[in-house]
Amino acid sequence: MSNDARTASAPTTPPPRITEVEQHGVDTIPDAERTSRPLDLFRIQFGGANTFATVLLGTFPIALGLSFWQAVLATLLGVAVGALILAPMGLFGPRTGTNNAVSSGAHVGVRGRVVGSFLSLLTAIAFYSISVWVSGDAIVGALGRLAGVPDSPLLRSVVYALIGALVIVVVVYGYQFMLFVNKVAVIANTILFLLAIVAFAGTFDAGYDPGPSHYALGGFWPTFILAALIVMSNPISFGAFLGDWSRYIPKGTSTRRLVGATLLGQGASLIPFLFGVATATLVSGKVDYVVGLVQASPLWYAIVLIVVAFLGGLSTGTTSLYGTGLDFSSVFPRFTRVQATIGIGTLAFLFILVGRLVFDLLGAVNAFVGAIVVTTTPWMIILAIAYFTHRGWYDERDLQVFNRGETGGRYWFRAGINWRGLIAWLVAAVVGLLFSNYPPIVVGPFRDLAGGIDLSLLSGIVTAAVLYVAALWIFPEPDYVFGPDGPRLVPSRPGTPQPIEQDHASAAARAAVRRAKTLG
Repeated sequence: MSNDARTASAPTTPPPRITEVEQHGVDTIPDAERTSRPLDLFRIQFGGANTFATVLLGTFPIALGLSFWQAVLATLLGVAVGALILAPMGLFGPRTGTNNAVSSGAHVGVRGRVVGSFLSLLTAIAFYSISVWVSGDAIVGALGRLAGVPDSPLLRSVVYALIGALVIVVVVYGYQFMLFVNKVAVIANTILFLLAIVAFAGTFDAGYDPGPSHYALGGFWPTFILAALIVMSNPISFGAFLGDWSRYIPKGTSTRRLVGATLLGQGASLIPFLFGVATATLVSGKVDYVVGLVQASPLWYAIVLIVVAFLGGLSTGTTSLYGTGLDFSSVFPRFTRVQATIGIGTLAFLFILVGRLVFDLLGAVNAFVGAIVVTTTPWMIILAIAYFTHRGWYDERDLQVFNRGETGGRYWFRAGINWRGLIAWLVAAVVGLLFSNYPPIVVGPFRDLAGGIDLSLLSGIVTAAVLYVAALWIFPEPDYVFGPDGPRLVPSRPGTPQPIEQDHASAAARAAVRRAKTLG
């Protein structure tokens, strides 16, 4: 039976308890264990975005000097464009039974898919750090407001450590616990954010406008585009992770429902985004937005912000960290999913301390989100085109050869690398960085080519699409990678896949031998 012939009606087993440690790594999820629905994909996206991390990104348009309504338009544009680019990324998991990094092996090679693992690491560190930073700062600010506890680097470090450790605990338990946390965050934080309408009704001014002299990049359009790109980093950040969750959805789930869940999840993120835009006008000019917001809030809402901060830190942190633990347990097979998760979480926590207590938070966030947009978007564009040309058909077994310490199969290409997709991504990422303008750290030499308007996204997308499609036409892929219905709108060439053989020298094979000896 082909992959496409299997349906969502296959018998299922009850999902594990949330306190049961997940056993799956990036291996294929069995049909019987795919018990999630598109609604869960919506919940986990909205829950992961319905937090102070998203609020912080929502403050950037105001911090860059836009008026309230200009900031609203930049936010709407960033969310809309980002959601449209992200939408196809939720389709891979149900078709392949694994995460997006491993799924990308069909198009960049089973070894080349480490690019996706690198992008997920970059995103995980950035958004895990942002979530712990801003959630911790909100709690510190509230403690100062409510109990007179003085702010200090030691206090912030302790609060950061508490939130960071709780995130790691949730992620160690795995998908079901993370899904539970995000279900709570969807409802609770939405209510709490909407209460801001009552809290700030007497102080908020929709006419806020600092004037053209405050534009961060000197003119309206360069500043407006930069603001939209920073907002767009939030939906783009989900690109490497959607498959982590959608792999638990049955294969026969319709494309329309999967795409709809992603679009609705990202559209709902406008709630925390617009909260950030609106409240940033109230504390404009303050060095620390979060502490300034706590001080500007009515006392009862300062208490509410503690709950929002705590739930938000857990939900964003878990959605970011979970996928990276999965990826690196396969790239470095000597580590289990739990060990990889703890290791990456510890590394990210050290980055939090250094970035928050030593360097400028605004500059660090700006640089990271810029790098995420510029490097991840071309990768997503290539995967979306490839999904279309391959008709969404994948061989689950052959996607896993690298993870099992094997060579060969449909997606081995040349030494495990499909240079068509990999070179297209690499060139597009470099071109995007050359045009980028995310001061003060990520600033490309061609940033002023269009009068200061950031062309990194457009140049990256166009380069990736043109190079990848050209490669598919000039150097057709072998027909066996396309499945029984053949390619769509691109040619193919005859070929025979290399037989799958065990690579006893591989790290995965050696790790399997060590585990067998341990169990024996």
